[in-house]
Amino acid sequence: MLSGASRATRAARQTCRDLTSDQGGPISSETRINDRIRVPEVRLVGPNGEQVGIVRIEDALRLAQEADLDLVEVAPTARPPVCKLMDYGKYKYETAQKARESRRNQQLTVIKEQKLRPKIDTHDYETKKRNVVRFLEHGNKVKVTIMFRGREQSRPELGFRLLQRLADDVADLGFVEATPKQDGRNMIMVLAPHKTQKARQRATTPSAGSDPE
Repeated sequence: MLSGASRATRAARQTCRDLTSDQGGPISSETRINDRIRVPEVRLVGPNGEQVGIVRIEDALRLAQEADLDLVEVAPTARPPVCKLMDYGKYKYETAQKARESRRNQQLTVIKEQKLRPKIDTHDYETKKRNVVRFLEHGNKVKVTIMFRGREQSRPELGFRLLQRLADDVADLGFVEATPKQDGRNMIMVLAPHKTQKARQRATTPSAGSDPE
């Protein structure tokens, strides 16, 4: 049978869970800060990541006010919840900036692929190289794949030399982001455009036409 203190503790915990839900739904993704944190005590982390320990919510709010910072709940499901002292406005701004930059990079980074044979003739090589040049000029990364067949697999140096030659030929447009490595029957290298090349591409309108196979 539960004592009065135990029932009170359980009721307080249930109240905390109710406060973190949105009209009976799942826990809200919105971070609680300052006086919106309605729990008896929290595990407090200082502004530089130092562990302060478990303190009463009143003391945590007082410390935040004295430091001219916000008390931010960073782990609401912990018992007790973990809160950190920080400038929440600055934190939200920096987080939003990082998210926008991440989305921008995902939108702009495109990986094209160009396949070659280790014993490719000069004419075909020049054609493939022009494709790689075009990809890099458009600000795209290029996955270059050397396809080995039969006994060619015993001569990986042929593929390595070909990839090195290609990297040297397009060095003014891109650099080797992933060095050549064997992947089953293939050898793969990744070229990436120089940052100035990507910036130049963003400032211009992409040319019409489809990419070559």
